[in-house]
Amino acid sequence: MHINPAVFFPTAIIAFAVILFSLIAPKASADLFAGLRSGAVAHFDWFFMMSGNLLLIFCVVVALSPLGKIRLGGKGATPDYSRLSWFAMLFGAGMGIGLVFYGVGEPVTHFTSSMAGGPAAPLGGAVGDAQAARSIAMAATIFDWALHPWAIFAVTGLALALFSFDFKMPLSMRSAFYPLFGKAVWGRTGDVIEVLAVLATIFGLATSLGLGAQQAMAGIVYLYGVTSSSLTILALIAVMAAITFLSIRGGIDRGIRILSEVNMWVAFALLVFVLTTGSTLQLIGDLATNIVNYLKFLPALSNPVGRTDTGFYNDWSVYYWAWWISWAPFVGMFMARISLGRTVREFIAGAMIAPSLLGILWLTIFGDASIAQIVAGNGADLAKASLDTQLFVLLGTLPWAQLTSFVAIGLILIFFVTGWDSGTLVIDTMTAGGRTDTLLRQKTIWLVAVGGIGVVLLLSGGLTSLQAGAIATGLPLALILLCMCLGTLRGLLALHRNPDCSGNI
Repeated sequence: MHINPAVFFPTAIIAFAVILFSLIAPKASADLFAGLRSGAVAHFDWFFMMSGNLLLIFCVVVALSPLGKIRLGGKGATPDYSRLSWFAMLFGAGMGIGLVFYGVGEPVTHFTSSMAGGPAAPLGGAVGDAQAARSIAMAATIFDWALHPWAIFAVTGLALALFSFDFKMPLSMRSAFYPLFGKAVWGRTGDVIEVLAVLATIFGLATSLGLGAQQAMAGIVYLYGVTSSSLTILALIAVMAAITFLSIRGGIDRGIRILSEVNMWVAFALLVFVLTTGSTLQLIGDLATNIVNYLKFLPALSNPVGRTDTGFYNDWSVYYWAWWISWAPFVGMFMARISLGRTVREFIAGAMIAPSLLGILWLTIFGDASIAQIVAGNGADLAKASLDTQLFVLLGTLPWAQLTSFVAIGLILIFFVTGWDSGTLVIDTMTAGGRTDTLLRQKTIWLVAVGGIGVVLLLSGGLTSLQAGAIATGLPLALILLCMCLGTLRGLLALHRNPDCSGNI
């Protein structure tokens, strides 16, 4: 096997140790993860939020500057994929499964909290004012899913693409630190960076897979009355693991690309269905209103200190920021691998603005449709339902509920496979020193490791353990991403001064 032993063995040992510990002592492991989550949130909430703000500012400044004209791979480089395929893969790997899971539940939760007021309400809410509460709820939801998370991914993807394509360095996190540490990145310093990045990727990806399995199982239970148990969840994940294995064998072109395009069209069809069977004109109008409200409340929502809405801030935004940061190596490396030939400006626009707009569209259609049901007095079941079943409760109020709910389960499972597949390929690349031509059995090790952690976290502590894993690994990685911005800036400036400086900084 082609591996970097200093990265492969520490991460593999830690990953399987977590699985073993969770299996042997499920209560102790659940308590440990809960303590990690509460400690990180209590002491470093400001750092997570400030990091997200700085990464967003970095992307905007670079895209609007003359550096945005630099082409990844040099002037003669051409893209390997059409814009449609490229965008579908970006979105599918980025957060597709999360949007499906939270697309109904988060707007509903924020709306009911805003109507009640208190620390759980975003920005204090709007007690008793349904219209104002809706505006705040949708702005808060969009804030958690739009520009900030995609900027986190874009920073990582840009750095990896730049140093791989233009400076001919390995496709690995350490390469972006060459301008800061020089040749030390090829030694222990780089190994530490890689180990932290791989662990963060494993836990961030395991969180998403756990959420996907939880929601898919909830939908199956809701529709078909199947009893939910540890055995049924394991059976579902085992089937998905087999499909993911086949996708990994197909590689990016015959696996991820095809699944991503199928997923995009299925998601688009479901979105159009909810739009046309609901208050179409109202929902279209809500789209512009939500964008305006998002921009209006953006400064207050991104404020890292002095918050009174601590319930919303810590339980939602800070958790999301840690989750996005833990996902950054995975999504960023995948973005880099498929972005040869794009200009820096095009890359940032495609990786940050376009997915944000699609996310806003999704959240508006599903979120506002759900809130409208509650305001009209028809959403009692929707408001009381658990997060993982609220999508199916909403679809149950619309025509052809059985069919659309079946399609939604299929959508979740395809996102599940796409994320697991692309994440496995990225982890394998990072532990192989940047190589992408490793053996199938080597990739299978990481497929099992990621799936195993997702399963044990889901079964031992549920959502709390999944969130804790992402937050704990996201904390040190946030500092790495901030330093990565400095290395990327130095690389871009070197290319701007001398476009032919490939290989030299």
